[in-house]
Amino acid sequence: MSLSGVCVTAVESRPAAVLGGTSPSPAHRPFGARAKAFVALTKPRIIELLLITTVPVMFLAQQGVPDLKLVLLTCLGGYLSAGGANALNMYIDRDIDAVMDRTAQRPLVTGMVSPRECLAFGIALGVVSTLLFGLTVNWLSAWLSLGALLFYVVVYTMILKRRTAQNIVWGGIAGCLPVLIGWSAVTDSMSWAPIILFLVMFFWTPPHYWPLSMKVKDDYARAGVPMLPVVASNKVVARQIVVYSWVMVVVSLLLTPLGYTGWFYTVVALAAGGFWLWEAHGLQNRAKAEVTGAKLKEMRLFHWSITYVSILFVAVAVDPFLR
Repeated sequence: MSLSGVCVTAVESRPAAVLGGTSPSPAHRPFGARAKAFVALTKPRIIELLLITTVPVMFLAQQGVPDLKLVLLTCLGGYLSAGGANALNMYIDRDIDAVMDRTAQRPLVTGMVSPRECLAFGIALGVVSTLLFGLTVNWLSAWLSLGALLFYVVVYTMILKRRTAQNIVWGGIAGCLPVLIGWSAVTDSMSWAPIILFLVMFFWTPPHYWPLSMKVKDDYARAGVPMLPVVASNKVVARQIVVYSWVMVVVSLLLTPLGYTGWFYTVVALAAGGFWLWEAHGLQNRAKAEVTGAKLKEMRLFHWSITYVSILFVAVAVDPFLR
């Protein structure tokens, strides 16, 4: 089915608000539900992960406890910026969100928020976040934050997502930038440490997201989005996951020989990375054996990937106190 065909289906099966038509009447959109819908536009669960990679880097940059006010302002600015990017993503992707089961309850699909409201909300958050960073943190962090927003919206959502199976590889750069923002918030400069952690997140993103894409590949296929599992076999996807996983683990170990971390981070990175590789190779072995369905257990790696990045960055924050 062509993308235009998908859009027609979306118009027929979802509220007209999805594609810019008339929104449900205000009587059917109570204030409490509307407030929750606007919060949902920011994708809070994704932003939690971004903050997990921002704050520990501030501890590493400070080599101790950073100024609490600075941490709060950086987190607030980061939330607003990422929230604006996510809202604009939903505005642009409202047609494909309408035909995917995993996105069927998003606010624009249900009509709880109109496309015009979503667009204005996303732009407003982007402007406020940039000014907040520039005026209360520093302008380097502000430009990095704005760059992350524009990269996610323009490069990933508008250019890559619907055109190439490498969409999440290069589009994931936007999700790596909070590492640089955390460092720059403290130092107003750059260094090799945040660049290494940026690369860790860059190589983490594909093997984090591809297992989920394997699980919902029918959803992406129906929407015409060429995620790698849609256009390649499970064997190919699993092999790519293993390659990226090995590079990620090796890069994560570079902080110690360069003098930025000590024994504690090294031990944690080795243990967490080793378990990741065990899971990645397990997935590859099941894919080679042509296991399908629930027995493929692709979501095990997806869930561990979130735990992995949380453990690794907690180690980044704790390590300066043990050196």
